[in-house]
Amino acid sequence: MFVAALSTAAAAQLRTIPEDAKRGEIRHVEAMLVEIDGERQRLAPGAQIRDTSNRLIVPTAIPAGTQVRYLLDAQGMVVRVWVLTPEEEKR
Repeated sequence: MFVAALSTAAAAQLRTIPEDAKRGEIRHVEAMLVEIDGERQRLAPGAQIRDTSNRLIVPTAIPAGTQVRYLLDAQGMVVRVWVLTPEEEKR
């Protein structure tokens, strides 16, 4: 159990969000559809959503109104999402 706690802390410390990731407010709409800053967008197949501890979460686990950084794929679908910590929100 102690090892699991250390690995979670280590993962959070290694969190890297690309500089070109856009910022927005997200909410889950249905299935693979989210709304970012009021605009509905489709999640790409295999999209990854990471919570503040850098764990993968399902779209339905995104709290409405959450501040995120995200990347789009070549087709304009959301492919990566990082839920921001309070510290990341300030930056």
